Amino acid sequence: MENVFNFIQQMPWWSWVILFVLMIIIRDVFFNKNHTISHNFPVLGHFRYLLESIGPEIRQYLIANNREELPFNRIERGWVYASSKKENNYEGFGTDRDIHQHQHLFIKNCMIPFQLSDTHPHQKDKTFLPCAKVMGEYNKREKPYRPASVINVSAMSFGSLSAKAIASLNIGTLQAGAYHNTGEGGLSPYHSHGSDVIFHFGTGYFGVRSDDGTFSMQKMKALVQENPFIKAIEIKLSQGAKPGKGGVLPGAKITPEIAGIRGVVVGKDVLSPSSHTAFKDIAGLLQFIEAIANETGLPVGIKAAIGKTEQWKLLADLMVQTNSGPDFITIDGGEGGTGAAPPSFADHVSLPWIHGFSKIYTIFKARNLTERIVFIGSGKLGFPAKAAMAFAMGIDCINVAREAMMSIGCIQAKVCHTNRCPSGIATQSNWLQKGIHVPLKSDRLAQYFKTFRKELVEITHAAGYEHPSQFQMNDIDINIDDGSLTKDLEHCFGYSKVSVPHKTIEQLKNCDYLGGISKKY
Repeated sequence: MENVFNFIQQMPWWSWVILFVLMIIIRDVFFNKNHTISHNFPVLGHFRYLLESIGPEIRQYLIANNREELPFNRIERGWVYASSKKENNYEGFGTDRDIHQHQHLFIKNCMIPFQLSDTHPHQKDKTFLPCAKVMGEYNKREKPYRPASVINVSAMSFGSLSAKAIASLNIGTLQAGAYHNTGEGGLSPYHSHGSDVIFHFGTGYFGVRSDDGTFSMQKMKALVQENPFIKAIEIKLSQGAKPGKGGVLPGAKITPEIAGIRGVVVGKDVLSPSSHTAFKDIAGLLQFIEAIANETGLPVGIKAAIGKTEQWKLLADLMVQTNSGPDFITIDGGEGGTGAAPPSFADHVSLPWIHGFSKIYTIFKARNLTERIVFIGSGKLGFPAKAAMAFAMGIDCINVAREAMMSIGCIQAKVCHTNRCPSGIATQSNWLQKGIHVPLKSDRLAQYFKTFRKELVEITHAAGYEHPSQFQMNDIDINIDDGSLTKDLEHCFGYSKVSVPHKTIEQLKNCDYLGGISKKY
């Protein structure tokens, strides 16, 4: 036995390598029943799986060009990163985008831009850009709300995002005077650093959930009374990533903290159904909206991705008949994607934002309902030129999710659903979260919002307007083939936007109901 030990100790290092390789060969050939490639090509086959696992990173950093990647290309990500860090976000030597490409946007500038007076608020701060409409004003809610920023953080839950990520977003929106949508995971302590908040809930009713999983009006009233920074309530009907599909929160991911926030049991799987139990039809939805508004005094809205429009027409007809309805409507595009979803849903279910919104706006315009609703757009609109297009089509505010994530460090690794997010944003791993320095990341979110608003203001002035709500459909062309075949938005989508009654920035600065950063002015 002693001789054996001596022999082993005297074996050169390369013999251990050979022995290890032989063991892998034996395992692959005789015991591997799951992978054909590694069985047929022992050892070498493992390199195929290794390369496949790091393929996205190789393409992202070494192969794909600046305009090629999806969902956000390198130029778009670079603009968000530079804007959030207050770095140079310009580009030199002209655009590298093919401006003859299908669906390229052309914003029509004026010969003489909008001119600022010496006392105009934008002389002091071009980042001041409140919403032109008030949520809940038409329906005479007890506590109407005018968002102090036209760009805000979209619905992303604590649980989907980490505690430090949520805290960074909330503090950042406080600094930027924007609002922070909670997502459907309930109101957490990390949403409670002082920013205006829109409380969002879906079919699981997390945070306002009875023991049997149904909606609790009593919990909703208590939540609003205990948290006066909640300015509005949003009911999720569907989302762009997986419209019409419920979700499962595995029991293994439900920590005591998450269980307490969501109102569920630790360690037990939680099923979110595909539809609501609080109402069964459109008439019931309207009654549900009015009941919540009456009990809380807050504006109440709905969020949905768009497919069929028959029920939207019924909703609009009932709003006319009853003189009631949602105070705001958030339209999500099929290109949305912070929620994990099967590829069949993410790729094919629901319309892209530009088509979905145009259909819904047309329905409400035909019934003279647009003035009473604040329209919110969500779906890759977190860039000034796209925002100008969206305002020209009729939106009043923009919600951003992935763009906000990128501003606090997301690198588009696209592993949000694995709990292994390398930037610590979309994970519950305490180790990975340690890389998030909340004061720094919150500053970057705030700076991204301020840069966005500044550049949107400058584009608006170049087009001859003071506020982006003044954009009209014929102010922007979309390339449908070549330069002689461009069409303006009105011809592309078959409607003209209803003009929003214009208040000057000075009037908005001193208006009623203004939230967020109004205290600074």
